[in-house]
Amino acid sequence: MDFDGVALGSAPSGTSGVPVRLDPAAHDPRSGTASLCAAGPLVPVLLPGGVSAWLVTHHQAGREVLADSRFVKDIGAWRAWRSGEVPRSWPLAPLLTVANMTTATAGDHTRLRAPLARAFTARRVERLRPRVAELAGELLDGLAADRSGEPVELRARYAHPLPIRVICELFGVPDSRRERLRSLCGALFATPSDPSEAPAVHRELRAVLAGLLGEKRERPGDDLTSALVASGTEQLSETELVDTLVLMIVAGHETTVNLLGNAVHALLTHPGQLALARSGQVPWSAVVEEALRWDPPVAHFPFRYALCDVDVAGRTVRAGDAVMLSYTAFGRDPRQHGPAAERFDITRSPIRHLTFGHGIHHCLGAPLARLEAAVALPALFDRFPGLALHDPEHPPARRPSLVFNGFGELPVVLAGARGGS
Repeated sequence: MDFDGVALGSAPSGTSGVPVRLDPAAHDPRSGTASLCAAGPLVPVLLPGGVSAWLVTHHQAGREVLADSRFVKDIGAWRAWRSGEVPRSWPLAPLLTVANMTTATAGDHTRLRAPLARAFTARRVERLRPRVAELAGELLDGLAADRSGEPVELRARYAHPLPIRVICELFGVPDSRRERLRSLCGALFATPSDPSEAPAVHRELRAVLAGLLGEKRERPGDDLTSALVASGTEQLSETELVDTLVLMIVAGHETTVNLLGNAVHALLTHPGQLALARSGQVPWSAVVEEALRWDPPVAHFPFRYALCDVDVAGRTVRAGDAVMLSYTAFGRDPRQHGPAAERFDITRSPIRHLTFGHGIHHCLGAPLARLEAAVALPALFDRFPGLALHDPEHPPARRPSLVFNGFGELPVVLAGARGGS
């Protein structure tokens, strides 16, 4: 989207200097991370459509904002939204107005999270390990059977289908709905050439998931959608049920797709680190954590809104201002990760990051994402020990997104295939 139009909201109160323009069409969301961190822990930014906000860039400041009850997720606290300066048609509006955990505060957040927290337990996730390994093996068998000799697009053939199949099975999405769901997810996370497309995509996605809820009411199964339905509408309204599925199914798989793609690319561009993992000198769990820190699946996440004037790292966020969190910047913050923060290093100890959030908003799906990556990565490199980027001199393009951080494609050459399961 063009940033040169008239701004729809004034710059955050008390700012100095010119706000940084965040461009979702940038080749790499991480490209300006160092300059953002250097600009300070709290930076005024201009988002698509001329919408103004604060961007938190330092790890410690981010941790404090995440834990501060003076920042809420109720969009009604956003001054520019209440006044109409930010239109309801703004492309990011559907992400900010859904009725699920990502936009809820305090008691509402607890109420919305509780049904899934009871069903989405660590034990239930761990029981998925054999099935995740089975699905990964099936996909790798398909790759090994490809005798064309042509480069393989690993995102489309492995990093994407594995998480979507896992999450669809977990939530009981039937085969008849999966293809449309995949298509809508792709459209939802892309930056549309026509901003008016975003609300229409979101409406259709919600209609598909409302249909899934209807099916589970008639024919419940051993899946998390049925568990949500069984929780009853006295806990969650129909809108909240649908929007909870939007969060868990849609965002839940997209972030894992990016985690897998980003981790594979990091390893292929750091062969010494890959050798350490493949030799067993460093556990694959460390690879996952370092990939989450160094190249997180979420770039910048909106929004928290100040209920009152709040001091953040020496700067004042005024009541009603919107605050965005930069996970790409948190992961490269030298104040937290040392002078070698820019280096991908799986031997780093300890590997600490905020990629899954902090406090009551810590990601409920974090155990599943970690499990999928810890299974999928060694399986891939064990099957194809000679795996390489198709064109190492030209990095694959990132998907244009203000929020998500991942590759649009990941072309690789399969070499040295070993026998399958």
